[in-house]
Order: sequence, then structure tokens, then C-alpha cells
Amino acid sequence: MKFLQIAVLLLLPFFAFGQYQFKDEIKLDCSNIKNQQMTGTCWSFSTTSFLESELLRTGKKPVNLSEMYSVRKTYEDKARNYVLRQGKANFSEGSLAHDVMNTVKFHGMMTEEAYPGLLPGDKALNHGELVSTLKAYLDAVVKTGRPGPHWQEAVSGILDAYMGEVPETFTYQGKTYDARSFAAAMNIKPKEYVHLTSFTHHPFNEHFILEIPDNYSNGMFYNVPLDEMMQAVDNALAGGYSVEWDGDVSEKGFSQSKGIAVLPENSREKDLFSGPVKEVLPTQELRQMLFENYKTTDDHLMHVMGKAKDQNGTNYYIIKNSWGEMGPYSGYLYMSEAFFRMKTVSVTIHEDALPKTIVNALEE
Repeated sequence: MKFLQIAVLLLLPFFAFGQYQFKDEIKLDCSNIKNQQMTGTCWSFSTTSFLESELLRTGKKPVNLSEMYSVRKTYEDKARNYVLRQGKANFSEGSLAHDVMNTVKFHGMMTEEAYPGLLPGDKALNHGELVSTLKAYLDAVVKTGRPGPHWQEAVSGILDAYMGEVPETFTYQGKTYDARSFAAAMNIKPKEYVHLTSFTHHPFNEHFILEIPDNYSNGMFYNVPLDEMMQAVDNALAGGYSVEWDGDVSEKGFSQSKGIAVLPENSREKDLFSGPVKEVLPTQELRQMLFENYKTTDDHLMHVMGKAKDQNGTNYYIIKNSWGEMGPYSGYLYMSEAFFRMKTVSVTIHEDALPKTIVNALEE
């Protein structure tokens, strides 16, 4: 399969599944669908896909970046954070988009070929045993009460045993790079990306640390009203910039196998996916309530590639997932605007794609 892929859904102007009929309006280039398999690393797959699209947008040749390099470096950072906080911190497979950006900033980037994160002979990614082993070891380090000078070397050894050693250098298009020099050559600048959210328990037009378990690194998010967040997303897509998405997919109206994400008023309907349904009206207040009562959590990250309308004129966002080529749209899905408004936790967008209102507020 060639790397640069606009999926079947992006090659045709009109699509129907069951009684849903979609007409694509914005369709941005992206890399091929990947599969995170038995790992909780959607955050790396979605953000890496986002960066691959950023490279395409800026005129670079298609490049298959390593998701597992960011995962490896984030596990190392999480381990350090866990021990320094004496075990009073989250240690799991989950993280957020800014953790990939932090990897690029502090450690660089690698190609998939250089670091697949698999041992020779392994066919699938599976981090269950890896993370359990790391957590047990870190708990033992914390329990000593006096961590010695070598525990980080042991963490590296565990990661090597499950993910393989990280090469010091690798070759790409006939040139030799290390991770930092490759990142410099790709010219991705993490400081140019803005993480937006929209919640009322903090003031709007200010940064704050979003209180979600996977934000172990205390990443800052810029808080804007819901309509402004949506305007930022739409402005980006219209300008040729894709968007990284973090949100909740636990609703009954979300189905990758059906290729649909909707927010029906009546979730007890026999078949939520037989055709367009009347949806809940998202409000700032309802978003906040669902966030505070844990009905909305950051359980998945994906990549927003475009916009479409159904036969009733309802707006949808074209989403690239990382669960393999599942469903009628070969790994993509259509997310209604109502679902997007209600269940989005945060988005990541290049600063050049932001509306002037947000840019001006950021500069104040």
C-alpha cells in the first residue's frame, strides 16, 4: 500500500451507508490508515498522523513517521515523573498530543523504518505486559524510599526488551540522521501549535492545566468559548490545515464499524445508524456538566481531515481513526457537528490557521 493515501471515501464525491448519504466538501491529504493494535497509544498515532499531514501541507515528500519513538520517549518521561512524585502520579499507556510535541522538541523524530517499536519476529503491538512490568518496577523503586542512581537504566532495559533498542542514527533518502537532526530537517516547530479547549471552570482567553488523568505532563490548554473553538476548527480545515482531536467516544452513537458518530436525542432507538436522527443540542453548560460528571472523558484521540454534509444538510467532520481499515469507510468515520461540539475535550491546530480573534487574544 502506498504511503500517501486519500482513502476511498476521499476519492469519491458522494457516499452512502444504510440511509446515511454524505457529500464531502473538504478533503485534505493524509497518510495511510494505521492500527494501534493492542496498545493505548491513540495519542501518538493521531498526533503522528497530524504531523505527517503537516509535512505534506508544507511541501515535504510523504514520510512514514515512527509512532513508537514518541511512545518510547514518553514512557521514559512518565517513569521519571512517577518516581519524582513518589508514586503519586498517573502511569499508564495513555497520553496527549502535546506529549508527542514534547518528544519532537526535546528528542527529535524518527521514521517508522528506523524504529517500529517491535522486536524481530513480532507481528503486532501489545503494551499490556510492558506497562504492567514498568509499573511494578517503578513501584518497587519508590518503595525503597531512597531511589538509587541506576533505576532509569533499568527502565531503558525494560523498554529495550519489549520495544527494541533505539538506533543512534538511521538513513532516510540516502542521508544519515539522528533523531534531532531529522526533526530539524523536517522543520516541525512544536511552539507553533496551539492546544484549544472550552470549559467554564476556568476563565476564557487564558491558559490552564486541563484536569484529565492523561495530562501527566501538566500541558497547558488555551480556553475559548465553544463557538470560537468550532470556528477555529472550521477555519483550519477551510485553509488546508488538518486538526488533531481529543475527545470521548463512549457514546452509543459512536460506531467505527458503522463509520458514524452522532448524538441522538433518543439513544434507545432500535437502530441509531439506519439514517439521520434528531440530535441533542450541545451547549456550553451541558458540555461542562458532562465533563464534571465524567460522562465526557478523554478516552480517544483521532485526526480530523475534512468536512461533509448528509442528505439533510447536517455538517459532519471526516475523521481518520487508528483502528485499522475498519468499517464502511476503510478506517475513517463521519462525526456530526453535534457530537463534535459536545464530546470534544481539546484540539491541536497550527497557529497560522487560527482566527484573528484567537490570535489577538493569545498575543495580549
